[in-house]
This record gives sequence, C-alpha cells and structure tokens, in this order.
Amino acid sequence: MTSRRKPDTRDEPNQATAEPRGFEHVGVLLAHMRLEWLLQHFPSCLVWAVYVCINGFITIGLPALLALLTRSAFSFPSLGPTAYLFFFSPMAEASSPRNTILGHAIGLICGNIAFALTAASSPPFGVHPGVHAARVLAAALSLSATVALMALFRISHPPAGATTLIVSLGIISKPKELVIIEVAVILLTVQVLAINRLAGIRYPLWTATTQNNTVVGT
Repeated sequence: MTSRRKPDTRDEPNQATAEPRGFEHVGVLLAHMRLEWLLQHFPSCLVWAVYVCINGFITIGLPALLALLTRSAFSFPSLGPTAYLFFFSPMAEASSPRNTILGHAIGLICGNIAFALTAASSPPFGVHPGVHAARVLAAALSLSATVALMALFRISHPPAGATTLIVSLGIISKPKELVIIEVAVILLTVQVLAINRLAGIRYPLWTATTQNNTVVGT
C-alpha cells in the first residue's frame, strides 16, 4: 500500500497575506507606522487604493491650490500621471526624481521647439482649438524627439510624452508658463520625497537603485 505524497508548499506564497504586484512599498509604510493590522482586517488592494487616493489628493491638491492663488500653470494634465507613478510604483526607475524632472524638461524643450518651427504663427489654441496641418506636424515632431532623447539618455518617464504635446499643440506655450510647469514638477517631486521618507519608504533622492525598497533606518 503506497501513501500519497503531499505537495511541498513551503515556497508557495500565503494566499491570506499575499500582496498584489507592486504593493510591497505600502506594506513597508504600514509596518513603519505600526498599521500593518489593517492588512489583517481589509483586503490589501483596498488598503492600497486608499493609500494612493489620499496621497494623490494631497499632491495634486497643493499645486492646484497654488495655481488658483497665483493664476499660473502650476497644475496641468500630465502632472496627474506623474503623481500616479509616484504612489503606484515609487521605487520604479520611471518614478525617480531624475527621470521625472529631466523627462518633463525634455518634453518641454522638444514641445517648445516643435511649436516654434511649425505652429507659432497659427492662431492661439484658445481662438482656434481645432487640428490643422501645422499642429499635426508639431505633435509628431515633439513626441518623436522627446521619446528619442529619453531613450538616448535613458530617462524613461511616460507622462513627459503628454507634456510635450501640451506645449507643441499650443495649449501652453509662453516661456514663463514652461518655467512654471517645470517648477511644478520639482515641487511635486519634493512633496513625494518628503511623504515617502516620513512614511519610512527609502524613496531615492535622485536615481532609483535596486536597494531602495527598504525602511529608512534599517
């Protein structure tokens, strides 16, 4: 009589405590704040969603308030996906301060050059918001140049692709506004650095490394 061999489950993840892919940094935060008990009472995806929601509200709310008070472009569409990357996958290379700040800078420069070469003489976007030949060419030139430079310098930050289109299409094109956009990106990055470091997440100061996903002080 033979006995049936039990499968070896030592290397299998515990389904009761398994975390979704990319959730590890939230587990680090909860452990640092002694709130890991939340994972014992609520689904990890729900805890993650609340974490992203709260931080997204704070980090976008502040630039939006600054835009209201100064009547300047401190809040713009591509800032949203940047904030999403910051809290959805803060330890990813694309979310590092280096990639974020330089990525948007490349997008602004390429967008402004494409706009100047093709669509600067066209009616302002607010007067004529439609698409015409000059804007088609501006969009194509700006995006192709942006992705080429990001690939050349190994600066991956997808939201920069939206930034360059905003500029090349003439939605935001004044030099002062371009400087404000870059300042807004830097301010957002500083916010995220402060929030993550205070929460115990070793968010990089400049460039992402493979050793950053640990609690500060360990």
